[in-house]
Amino acid sequence: MATSNALSLTSNMASFSLPAIGNLEAYISAVNRLPLLSPERETELGRKLRDQGDLDAARELILSHLRLVVSTARQYLGYGLPHADLIQEGNVGLMKAVKRFDPERGVRLVSFALHWIKAEIHEFILRNWRMVKVATTKAQRKLFFNLRSQKQELEKSASAQLTTAEVHAIAQRLNVREADVLEMDMRLSGQELALEPGGSEDDESFAPIAYLAAPGADPAQRLQAQEQDWLESEGLSEAIEQLDPRSQRIIRARWLNEDESQALTLHDLAAEFGVSAERIRQIEVKALMRLRQLLAAYV
Repeated sequence: MATSNALSLTSNMASFSLPAIGNLEAYISAVNRLPLLSPERETELGRKLRDQGDLDAARELILSHLRLVVSTARQYLGYGLPHADLIQEGNVGLMKAVKRFDPERGVRLVSFALHWIKAEIHEFILRNWRMVKVATTKAQRKLFFNLRSQKQELEKSASAQLTTAEVHAIAQRLNVREADVLEMDMRLSGQELALEPGGSEDDESFAPIAYLAAPGADPAQRLQAQEQDWLESEGLSEAIEQLDPRSQRIIRARWLNEDESQALTLHDLAAEFGVSAERIRQIEVKALMRLRQLLAAYV
């Protein structure tokens, strides 16, 4: 039943050109035989979908990345959920990624889609694996998935307690507090906790269902945040390097001084370059406009 449910997402798309598939093994075999796309073809299809709403282009993009879903879903088999169900949820994430894919960003679909695929699988696990439902915040949920992976590397089951040395090593590796590792390990090794509230109405506001969602988990938002971070660091540095030396000096002295109290005034720079303060202001304005143009090219 789980296999048929997982395959229904794809089989409902008749024009996908996949043969009738009766079991998971045959589905995986068929998916792995589907051709990959060249960067040029991927860009062409992405533009057709974005500009013309071409569904055939969307189908080809999805088909060529189904093997990515299968591979990603396999990484979550340790949670006791059917592989077929994990694939189904991952396919949903893939289709969401294709719908939002913009080929002009310079990011391959495989990288962009991976965030969406994992996000859908994570949500599926959190909805269906009862012990995960104690992970109530975004940070705890992240630690949950990472801690399980670390324990597997130590050849420990989810219920096996960590030693003090292992807790210290994992905390350093994941860059979290040892107390956080101990708390999550205790939760993983403890009793199950119901997601839904009990019979009492007073329990509703304290049940995990009330606060399980993680704001800001949208992969598109995370990707946008990463791009913004890059623009404010490496992107800005690269743009400044394209200015003439005098403009670089003025911008850095006026705007990029770590200690704002040490930022130079127009008159300070005028004295340094032997020109008027008004001339320094004109150069500054022109340099800032040039920086905006250069940074806009990265977006």
